[in-house]
Amino acid sequence: MSVKPHEIFNSQMPLAVYREVAAHLRQVSGVEVVLLPQTSEVFDYQQSQIGGLQFHYPSDADEGIRQRIEQILQYYGDRYGAWVQR
Repeated sequence: MSVKPHEIFNSQMPLAVYREVAAHLRQVSGVEVVLLPQTSEVFDYQQSQIGGLQFHYPSDADEGIRQRIEQILQYYGDRYGAWVQR
């Protein structure tokens, strides 16, 4: 059983970094990740090419798994700006 999916985004984060974040999150046991498509109808070089990142993990995940997810997100947030949760 998995918890409700979390959706986060960072409008300044490049596509390659989103892919890197997704790869790192997938290394955590039980975590599933989906990159969300950009929904803007106007192309802007200053915006990310990705609409966001959706992830979820088992509802019975231990505290270590949750902490590891937070560490990964914090690492990228510190470098590319804060994540926004939807």
